[in-house]
Amino acid sequence: MKKKHIVLFVAGLAILFGGMAVAITTSRPLTMPEALNAPNYKDTTYILDGQDVHLVDGKAEMDSAPGSASKLVTRYFGNEIETDLNGDDRPDKVFLLTQSGGGSGTFFYVVAALNTEHGYVGSHGYLLGDRIAPQTTVVSQDPAQKGVIIVNYADRAPGEPMTVQPSEGKSAYLKLDPSTMLWGIVEPNFEGEADLGRMMLDMKTWNWVGAQYRNNTSVTPKKAGAFTLTFLSAKKFSATTDCNSVAGNYAADAGTITFSDVVSTRMYCEGSQESDFTKVFGEATSYRFTSKGELVFDLNGGGTATFR
Repeated sequence: MKKKHIVLFVAGLAILFGGMAVAITTSRPLTMPEALNAPNYKDTTYILDGQDVHLVDGKAEMDSAPGSASKLVTRYFGNEIETDLNGDDRPDKVFLLTQSGGGSGTFFYVVAALNTEHGYVGSHGYLLGDRIAPQTTVVSQDPAQKGVIIVNYADRAPGEPMTVQPSEGKSAYLKLDPSTMLWGIVEPNFEGEADLGRMMLDMKTWNWVGAQYRNNTSVTPKKAGAFTLTFLSAKKFSATTDCNSVAGNYAADAGTITFSDVVSTRMYCEGSQESDFTKVFGEATSYRFTSKGELVFDLNGGGTATFR
């Protein structure tokens, strides 16, 4: 299932929470009026992939696309825990939602509901994957990970078909930013490898290390170091592939990014992965840095491309 929607971005942050490196996903924040008249967390609004989803008794239905007969159905799944996420001594909720329709996929999201004096405020969803096997959701007991939520689940190994049962254990370490209701991705073994406050697009030439897509497919360069990306002055960029040179324009603002007027030389190379690489320029919508010194693009339709 591939969803089409408009995403409004306002911020791209990579910050430190009490010494923990946290890469904040970019998207628009929820505002307090959305919490009014929401006495139950199963009857409030969450944002999944940029779309407002208003639950009623834990369920929401909307058209998969304008004029479409198929429905996009969001449901409360469970794996719920109760913890104070913002230090106001009120018990907040963290749980999973599923979303399906218009295809065979069932996508799992982590969401939070802050228990405020006006009612519950729903967060943005963090996508775990398609047809995964959720296991446990817990609050980290590590003193260095205050307020970190750990979501454990099983997924398929990269390249495995969706017909294979999930068997590879994974864990997502997440921390909610209450001011934006965005989930931050915590590096559990962070030791200060990269100063996120100093990282910039034009700080170096970036090497592409791969792309991971929402349908559980991935692409890894066969030729290490062949695919590079350099951000130049005047909002220009240049790139190399395993076959040609690429250049064009880019626009970056508050964590969002777009590439335009992309051109390349015309050499043909048998078995080249150039099309997999240049696809990133057409699908990148936002960017963020990680404590590992990586540049990560979020891709339209779900997925990420990573550079080091």
